[in-house]
Amino acid sequence: MAPRSVQWPPYVRVAPWLLTAGGLVWNALEPTDYWGDPLLAAAAVLAGALLALRDTVAVGAANVLGILVLSTQDGSLGTGAGYLELANTTFAALLGIWVNRVVARHGRRLARVRSVAEAAQRAVLPEPPARVGRLSVAACYRAAQDEALIGGDAYALQVTPYGVRGLIADVRGKGLHAVGVVSVLLGAFREDSHRLPDLSALADALEDSLLRESERMSEELRLEGFITALLVEFPPGEESVRTLDCGHPGPYLLGPYPSGGAAPPVRRLDAADPGLPLGMGGLGGLGGARPAPESRPFPAGCTLLLVTDGVTEARDAAGEFYDPVLGLAPLGPFAGPGEVLDALVADVGRWTGGPRDDDMAVLAITHRTARASEQGPAPARTQVRARARAETDG
Repeated sequence: MAPRSVQWPPYVRVAPWLLTAGGLVWNALEPTDYWGDPLLAAAAVLAGALLALRDTVAVGAANVLGILVLSTQDGSLGTGAGYLELANTTFAALLGIWVNRVVARHGRRLARVRSVAEAAQRAVLPEPPARVGRLSVAACYRAAQDEALIGGDAYALQVTPYGVRGLIADVRGKGLHAVGVVSVLLGAFREDSHRLPDLSALADALEDSLLRESERMSEELRLEGFITALLVEFPPGEESVRTLDCGHPGPYLLGPYPSGGAAPPVRRLDAADPGLPLGMGGLGGLGGARPAPESRPFPAGCTLLLVTDGVTEARDAAGEFYDPVLGLAPLGPFAGPGEVLDALVADVGRWTGGPRDDDMAVLAITHRTARASEQGPAPARTQVRARARAETDG
């Protein structure tokens, strides 16, 4: 991933120049008092903080040259007051350059930290395979803040003797604690999904692994920590999907597509009896038998969309929650899971109009038709994004 760079609005880039112009005009109108000097100092420091080194030097040079011209016109050049004024302006210009170098050094350090965080994210949360048999897969993770890459949301896909199994989960909390829990959860899922034939037994095994891990935590984290999760299974040779809900938002089913290329219906598959989140089975009398998995039709052409609460709890300016059923229904039809994800992320961004309050993880799985299987995998995510951006700009 290329490091992100801050793109300031145009008015921010011209602000130092406006301050320079204002300060010099003020000095020209009031040459005795030189009331525009604070504006010139602010212009130099602001340029150092916001602009490139070349622009910072240009602003500082314009300030010094402007004061030199004004001092020559009013006859103060060569006097003590004139030299002092010129020295103050030069000092402000040098201060702006120093601020620029400090900001640039901090940016390089932040870029190195981000590269380490990106590597850690790829190690903890690798991208699932784009194609597994008749299934096409796409996944994405969007942190609530641009500076954060790793959080408590997780997804995984595993090919097992019992079919393709998927997981999406949301760990309570943030930071290194959440990353550690995610690592334990995904490791247990990859190992236990191969040896346990039933999703209920798999969920119990995941909870056992998490409870063993919690023994090393503080009492506060042990009592308050839990993980909502959704397990899915696509049995081989069947056009169905089995789901087991552990306190997580239900998945969304897009399709089947109606004739004529119209947008497919979108509906949420809520569990009839959702179970407790992982990690809560041992709390007093809350434990008990886990609900049995539910089997639902999953014909060719359908897409199963698994999300975390960063999607379902995204709010608009009026405080209304985002509903993928209403948001995605008019945006189809979609050529593959990558387009579903791109449309969902863009629509959530339009809904919130700014930063979200929670991280967002999404896993989309499409049961491809026989014709699509013969044609090969769906377009790459980068091509989908480029096409979506072109349509938006147009």
